[in-house]
Amino acid sequence: MRTACFVLTKKAYELAKTFQLSLDSTMTIYVSEKAMTKEQESLEGTRSFAKLSQVVAEAFHTYDGLVFIMATGIVVRTIAPLLESKLKDPAVVVFDERGQHGISLLSGHIGGANVLTQQLCQAVGASPVITTATDVNKCLAPDALAARLSLRPWPKVRIGTLNSAVLEGKNVNWRIDKTLPHSVFYKRMLEQAGQQVELCITSQLMNIQPEAQQELYAVVVSEPNLPELSNLPPNVLCLSPRRLIAGVGCRRGTPAAVVMSAIDTACRMIGRDRSFVDILASSSVKSHEAGILFTADSLARPVRFYEKAELEQTIAKYQLEESPFVKETLGVGNVCEAAAYCCVGERGGRMALRKTKFEKVTVALLWEK
Repeated sequence: MRTACFVLTKKAYELAKTFQLSLDSTMTIYVSEKAMTKEQESLEGTRSFAKLSQVVAEAFHTYDGLVFIMATGIVVRTIAPLLESKLKDPAVVVFDERGQHGISLLSGHIGGANVLTQQLCQAVGASPVITTATDVNKCLAPDALAARLSLRPWPKVRIGTLNSAVLEGKNVNWRIDKTLPHSVFYKRMLEQAGQQVELCITSQLMNIQPEAQQELYAVVVSEPNLPELSNLPPNVLCLSPRRLIAGVGCRRGTPAAVVMSAIDTACRMIGRDRSFVDILASSSVKSHEAGILFTADSLARPVRFYEKAELEQTIAKYQLEESPFVKETLGVGNVCEAAAYCCVGERGGRMALRKTKFEKVTVALLWEK
């Protein structure tokens, strides 16, 4: 998860630095010009801003998670004009500057704000404030499970329908299309979470008997097989796997075995294996790189290459960190992350693994939204 932290005071900045050090992924700290010191100006991962509303508007769809160390009222007024949908909005977490309480404010389940709140609270010994009804009542919500498994829920209105029923003590029956790649993986993970799971053939997924019309169903199905909304039973929430994009950069002449090993390791770092990768992405400068091409062939996956101008626009849009060495060599300072974001286009993505260096290879993994 790519996170940004916004602070208005020097005391809040000290707490932000603790958060920055506690996370496995990189956090960028945005400091008000009024509280910025000369020493902070030179620190990597620290940026200044003049107006909070402006910098938050720029960052809202740039980062996966936004952490604010300030009064909740300020945050609510700042993000209110930017809200779009629980399926697209980033996680938003708020802390007081003494680090006593952390509030999961927005996108608790799908965006991951509840998990982020718990992580940051644990780092500083704060009390997490999580108000999503299913969590308060210690119920496992279908959309929370979907977030864990990188499944996209549809339609949005059914999320509330199923969550409300779960709060009433009803169980969710999970059906998984047995022709879906990794259907056994999803079944195992859901069963480990205590869910009732059945593998079905595609034609039987929506076949619900009249006596079962009051039961709840979460159906895992590929996106092309999603039914028309008018044909969807009222007690069913559909979930489809998000595409996993592997952005790849490598040194000239890197063998395919080395590229494949890097992708293998990167996928294991997020609890998957290389078969989950749907698309490889890189710079057009690497379009003749045999190691990348042979790896894509071995995985039976397409590989897409992006021109320098596209990568530069994406780096600016998502405020991606650039390597001076890579920029001098290729003319653009970030290949793997930028190429992955280029691949998902306007649909956007959530970073599963930031740019990670392996032997002669860099890999970034991105879940398409």
